[in-house]
Amino acid sequence: MAVKVGIVSLGCPKNQVDAEQLFGRLKQAGYELVGDAALADVAIINTCGFIESAKQESIDEILSFCTLKGEGQIKHVIITGCLAERYREEVLKEIPEADAVVGIGCNGDICKVVERVLAGEQFTCTAEKTALPLEGERVLTTLPYYAYLKVAEGCSNCCTYCAIPSIRGPFRSRRMEDVIKEAESLARDGIKELVVVAQDTTRYGEDLYGASALPELLRRLCRIDGFEWVRLLYCYPERITDELLDVIASEPKAAKYLDIPIQHADADVLKAMNRTGNFDWLLSLVKRIREKVPGITLRTTLIAGFPGETEQQFETLVEFVKQAKFERLGCFAYSQEENTPAGRMPNQLSEEVKERRAELVMLEQMRIHDAYNAAKVGRKLRVVTEGYDRYGEIYFGRSEADAPDIDGKVFFSSGEKHAMGDFVMVEVDDVMDYDLIGHVVE
Repeated sequence: MAVKVGIVSLGCPKNQVDAEQLFGRLKQAGYELVGDAALADVAIINTCGFIESAKQESIDEILSFCTLKGEGQIKHVIITGCLAERYREEVLKEIPEADAVVGIGCNGDICKVVERVLAGEQFTCTAEKTALPLEGERVLTTLPYYAYLKVAEGCSNCCTYCAIPSIRGPFRSRRMEDVIKEAESLARDGIKELVVVAQDTTRYGEDLYGASALPELLRRLCRIDGFEWVRLLYCYPERITDELLDVIASEPKAAKYLDIPIQHADADVLKAMNRTGNFDWLLSLVKRIREKVPGITLRTTLIAGFPGETEQQFETLVEFVKQAKFERLGCFAYSQEENTPAGRMPNQLSEEVKERRAELVMLEQMRIHDAYNAAKVGRKLRVVTEGYDRYGEIYFGRSEADAPDIDGKVFFSSGEKHAMGDFVMVEVDDVMDYDLIGHVVE
């Protein structure tokens, strides 16, 4: 009987792609893959280690599976991902119930790791971060109609609050030929929505081709038969060019959607973050994007409570939110991370102040989003079907303005049956918090 292996993947889509590649290698080696890791012989916890809340979630998940191991429900626990890489020397000391800790550079050796664990070894496996494989077969864990496409690994931006460069290593792009080949394979497998990701997607190709190759890559991805939407996430503001916007505007399959992690709007705070820009420049960027791509949906992420952030600087951030009117926005309280420049800065703010400021930003954003959703009532949207809520007797899905696992849903009634991945036209009748409610029209 084949050994059963299950994976729990936490954190971002980029980490999820890593988990899918781990699954791919295990499948090729003949292991039986199970969707519920609690039913496996070997449970792999693919962790996130980005900020404190993510680290705690990872630790809680590891401990819950160690409890299952102690109860005899599973046999082995393997820890992979960012937490394993960031704290690889400490994890087994703190969690001795685990069997192995695998740094990201050893992901390509996951089958050997499982073999050693099954043989009764307990160990930490490490290698250079840049040894993380960028290619390889994947077993998709997303819904069957969409998939993430990771076009690069690592980050070279060195934002002062962020540990990713130390965890993932420098930015390194995949060859365009390899990216296109994988995308074509995904299209043949029935994927209709392709979500392009990297730590800094707009930097794609700079290290290989001397300049950003994202516009050309997006153009080529949109020409692949089978895709309905090609969506871009994590586009840094200073690298959003007119060329990229022209491609988004002109290619019908390019989702009119951009995720732009801005983080703040005060020039001095941005400088302390090792980020570029200021209030006026960022507003001008938002205006330019909307002029170049009419009807585009813009998402951003912000950090409130950065070390030394004054009340006036915070008010600048709030005013920016009011004026920019992002359709999608998330604001997070600053997380003080060890071994980062910001973590060593003086004038760290209290957790209470940071959390309160983040809440105030989100309250302002809620008003903006409410107005945005209210304007959708009476309009028709193209929606991809994600499933059927038997309790509510209603279908649900997403519009072009909604990224998977991030944004809201569109709930809709229909006189016909629809399968997952079907695209339908929905007329919006009402609003429910961040979601829309409507009915299918011809």
